[in-house]
Amino acid sequence: MSYLALARKWRPRRFEEMVGQQHVLQALVNALDSERLHHAYLFTGTRGVGKTTIARIFSKSLNCEQGVSSKPCGECASCVEIDEGRSVDLIEIDAASRTGVDDMRELLENVQYAPSRSRYKVYLIDEVHMLSKHSFNALLKTLEEPPPHVKFLLATTDPQKLPVTVLSRCLQFNLKRMSPAQIRQHLSALLQQEGIEADEAALRLIAHAADGSMRDALSLLDQAIAFGGGEVRDAAVESMLGVIARDFLIRLLDAVIDQDARALLDETRQLIERNPDYRRVAADLLDVLHQMALYRSPARIEPEDGLMKEAIIASAQRLSPEEIQLYYQILLQGRKDLELSPDEASGFEMLMLRLLAFSPQPDAASAPAAEKKSP
Repeated sequence: MSYLALARKWRPRRFEEMVGQQHVLQALVNALDSERLHHAYLFTGTRGVGKTTIARIFSKSLNCEQGVSSKPCGECASCVEIDEGRSVDLIEIDAASRTGVDDMRELLENVQYAPSRSRYKVYLIDEVHMLSKHSFNALLKTLEEPPPHVKFLLATTDPQKLPVTVLSRCLQFNLKRMSPAQIRQHLSALLQQEGIEADEAALRLIAHAADGSMRDALSLLDQAIAFGGGEVRDAAVESMLGVIARDFLIRLLDAVIDQDARALLDETRQLIERNPDYRRVAADLLDVLHQMALYRSPARIEPEDGLMKEAIIASAQRLSPEEIQLYYQILLQGRKDLELSPDEASGFEMLMLRLLAFSPQPDAASAPAAEKKSP
């Protein structure tokens, strides 16, 4: 049999299997169990957070042969057909490829007909913001007063592009980005079931690189397993993602704090030899400084990075909150300037020297005055 990608193999099939999004799940579960069902739902959020997955589970809940419930059986013909993507009463439309008004009119011509086998005919329109203005106009009346056997489930990554007239006809649910901790825990549980060994640090890197998207995390995990020959190891993931070890970041910052130009250049050139993604390295430095700033703030929030927690705290204690903010601002602007430099390696080296040049030096301010007094 052909290999099935992890993102497809481990797609949740029940609400209980979803990671996060409890604010959405609670509303849908209560609506299903009490059968207070609206005719149109809009799911919004960034890519890979579960919009289409929730819509499919909702469709199973509506059409399960055991009855409308938040816990579809998953075994009846209707549930199996939806899971396998071959249900005739779940009509999935990719709005990005069917944007024209003629496509929408053709679709709406069949709305009046009863479902073939199921309780409801469900229209799942993905990336609905891609529809043309005329398509939205054609959809409005049906979306407001559809036949009792029809439900509309809309999904979009950009709700700002939807007309207000569409938004007002739907119950809107905004799905949140997933936290790195949620992603890491899910990947760890998944790998245990797959029987694949993994380093905790490697999973942290993948969770951070996923940027809140579980689908991105699973795709990166697939790539890491292939890259590591069936294992997910820290060094392999660093190489795959073009990132550097967190302790390397601390050594760079410590060299700046110590005003040790030689150590800073040595560390920077060792980094350059690895040919990393320099913009990502700058972003990782910004993340470390962000954790330092939170620790040095009146709230005294400890670093989230469990592996480097003590090192981050130790470095943060050597800087004032103002110095952390200064370094953060220099790196933030310098990250934008990397693409303007002759090559990113020299641009990154200049960025490190800029951190050194603009580091506050308490003794330097008094030096010129002392020189003026001397004969």
